[in-house]
Amino acid sequence: MSANPAINDASCRTACDQDGKGVSVSDAPILYSFRRCPYAMRARLAIVSSGIAVAHREVLLRDKPKAMLDASPKGTVPVIVLPDGVVIEESLDIMLWALGRNDPEGWLGGGDALPLIAACQQDFKPHLDRYKYAQRYDGADPVTARAAASAYVRLLDGMLAETGFLAGRDAGLADYAILPFVRQFAHVDRDWFYAQDWPRVSRWLTDFVDSARFAQVMVKHPVWREVC
Repeated sequence: MSANPAINDASCRTACDQDGKGVSVSDAPILYSFRRCPYAMRARLAIVSSGIAVAHREVLLRDKPKAMLDASPKGTVPVIVLPDGVVIEESLDIMLWALGRNDPEGWLGGGDALPLIAACQQDFKPHLDRYKYAQRYDGADPVTARAAASAYVRLLDGMLAETGFLAGRDAGLADYAILPFVRQFAHVDRDWFYAQDWPRVSRWLTDFVDSARFAQVMVKHPVWREVC
């Protein structure tokens, strides 16, 4: 696995990886990302695991570059543009694309991850949003939303009982697709979160945020500017 498969696409012409080898941006998939977005985070996790080199374009969500919007008019991250022009604009699809090309850590070999990931999107994310961003939703009560989201976290805690992971004996697709959202939930009120009776989730999340893998995908990139 590459030490750092992200290429900083600052020049829009030729980029260099950390080993100093010149890489033509046209030869690498282009990843539009935003560091703190949990959807972008899970895409980066899979890309790093796969070892695929990408040209990383960090964007500001309040000032989205035209090149990204031309590729994906919906205007959300992550978006990956392949050298043949194919655009993948859903985070889970990016994860499956990367791991489908190379899965050295066996993320796809555990249990059936897709229903667990779907449940996160359907049963957890709406309540997380109303807890973290209550002001964006008419009539949202953050305390009520937190309680609803907590039911899902307690469900995860039970799932972690056997092996410490969600769908197998090692961390895999389900863990890395869901952990960024649990991290976001915890960060709204860390003291409250870690005082709750979900010890396995707390340990699972702590191990993740303390890992070298997390540090790798959270490296700060300069904001990409269109100069071509």
